[in-house]
Amino acid sequence: MGPVTSSAEHASGSLDERSICAVLPAYNEAENLDEVIEELATVLAGRFAHWRIMIADDGSTDETVQVMARLTAESPSVSHLRLRQNGGKSQALRTALDGLDADLVLLMDADGQDDPGELYALLGALDAGADLVTGRREIRNDRFVKRNTSKLYNAATARMTGVEGRDFNSGYKLMTGEVAASLNLYGELHRYIPVLASWEGFKVAEVDVNHRPRAHGSSKFGRNRFWRGMLDLFTVKFITTYSRRPFHLIGGAGLSVGLIGGVLLAWMLIERIAGNEVGNRPALLAGITLTVVGVQLVSVGLLAELIVLLDNRRRRMRRSTDEGGFRDR
Repeated sequence: MGPVTSSAEHASGSLDERSICAVLPAYNEAENLDEVIEELATVLAGRFAHWRIMIADDGSTDETVQVMARLTAESPSVSHLRLRQNGGKSQALRTALDGLDADLVLLMDADGQDDPGELYALLGALDAGADLVTGRREIRNDRFVKRNTSKLYNAATARMTGVEGRDFNSGYKLMTGEVAASLNLYGELHRYIPVLASWEGFKVAEVDVNHRPRAHGSSKFGRNRFWRGMLDLFTVKFITTYSRRPFHLIGGAGLSVGLIGGVLLAWMLIERIAGNEVGNRPALLAGITLTVVGVQLVSVGLLAELIVLLDNRRRRMRRSTDEGGFRDR
């Protein structure tokens, strides 16, 4: 995707000169798009000289394609992309963010529940020093089940990751272009954007925002999404805790298993010295198996550490080359 387009008719010395791109993932939200885009465009044009809205259609089966075509024809500052099939919100966001060139990136759901007017509150927190700001829905206009499963999920996420927050999976987020470029989203990882950003060293924050009732259509939330999100929490915990020190997990497990195997073998040795038959003892087989598995896990952990070391060295060399002005084009 190219750079954010300039809206010359709104250009003014009083407007923010930073470029901003608003990305709206959408799945069967044709009834809401007209109102959402019109309201959001008014807010962006009143604050920024260079703005753009991108609709990321996640394989919708309603009239979304026709609505997007009309909206993009009506305004050069509105664009869209369409996935051939429904791959989930993370895939839609990843596709939209790939190669995006903007100083600021706004993520907002296309269902009309996020209030575009709250952009000013997000900007205030970003200008105060945050790299990513999440709009925290203090009063949620959603179903009872959705509200309470979200509370459970947010509490578990904060506890397991150590990142402070009460509304990680809010779709209303403002971030710098650098944060957006660092995100590698798949599965249900869009729920953990603040955690992933914090892990990369960015400062994250939350501000209270207005959350409106859905005007049209129905929620896409289901019980399967909740369980998939909880499973991905373990994925996030793993990649943010052990991806830079894999031996701590793999090698630690290997040493523990190997220790148990060693104790069993030592026991069998003592039994054999005492004159007892050990050849048909299950403990002997278990001790040998656990010791072998432990050695293998330790070896895999060391290989993983070597891979991380080489990857970090490659990254440092790339940064050094970029800073020296010799980057290949």
